Amino acid sequence: MAADAITAEIMAMLRGATTDNPQLRVVLITNELKESDLLTAIECRVVAVLPRSAATGERLLTAVVAASKGCGMLPSDLLGTLLNQVERLQREVLAAHGLTAPGLAPREVDVLKLMAEGADTAEIAATLCYSERTVKNVICAMMSRLNLKNRPHAVAFAMRAGII
Repeated sequence: MAADAITAEIMAMLRGATTDNPQLRVVLITNELKESDLLTAIECRVVAVLPRSAATGERLLTAVVAASKGCGMLPSDLLGTLLNQVERLQREVLAAHGLTAPGLAPREVDVLKLMAEGADTAEIAATLCYSERTVKNVICAMMSRLNLKNRPHAVAFAMRAGII
């Protein structure tokens, strides 16, 4: 997608396109991308940003190939901004609520690790010095919040998130 500036209409168009096709990866060519729009653009599956002045055929081809392989490309100033925003989200939102990057509390991670080892509720409770009721509540709350169907689904989520 190419646009002089990223407006609300452009964001709506990106959001609509990626809703219709969740596998879509977007290479954005623009003169202006505000810091405040960066996370929203990434939520809209923008994986590469090229300044219009630097969008040569070769660079565009490199960005498209990188996007097709699941990689991303950002100018260094936007990459620094993105890293600062992620760090701020981690500190102000997740850590403030006792969560890790995948949205799990430390005790949920402990329970998931034991579940992955094949421990049942009683074994998890004994290992972590919790009651069985507490273990069940931890599992139920986590599965409900993350929309997980069952214990194997929860373990698979943890594995994909790199927790275990």
